[in-house]
Amino acid sequence: MKVSTRGDYASRALLSLALHVPDAGPTTVRDIAERTGLPQPYLEQILLALKGAGLVRSKRGVGGGYVLARDPHDITLAAIIRAVDGPITVGDFGEPHTDGACDHEGQCVLLSIWSEVGGEMRRLLERYTLADIADISRGDLPWPGPAATEPV
Repeated sequence: MKVSTRGDYASRALLSLALHVPDAGPTTVRDIAERTGLPQPYLEQILLALKGAGLVRSKRGVGGGYVLARDPHDITLAAIIRAVDGPITVGDFGEPHTDGACDHEGQCVLLSIWSEVGGEMRRLLERYTLADIADISRGDLPWPGPAATEPV
């Protein structure tokens, strides 16, 4: 699986909102775009998709903008990616045959492996919440990945 630009931008936009939760008020698309360096017209489309998924709420008019619809501890990277890109899978190869009845040589084994890889990706993305990522960004938690656990 490749995280799309849309998935990356959605994650960055929500991280920006999570980092500014204490500011207690809606954030305009323009402010989010300026803080993140994302293109405003594309960001508006992404925020509408995130709103449709129940991850953000919007307020119109003076003092309007976007706020997180849920606590940052309750929003995972997996939820963000699903909201803008759909189901998290390695590919659209179909489900493995449970009875071993493969149409082509090696098909059943590979379908099972692709299914397992997709499951691992979903589990990994479910582990990270916006609160975790905000804490990492602030330096309150260590950076993820093997380099964070290897001795220097």
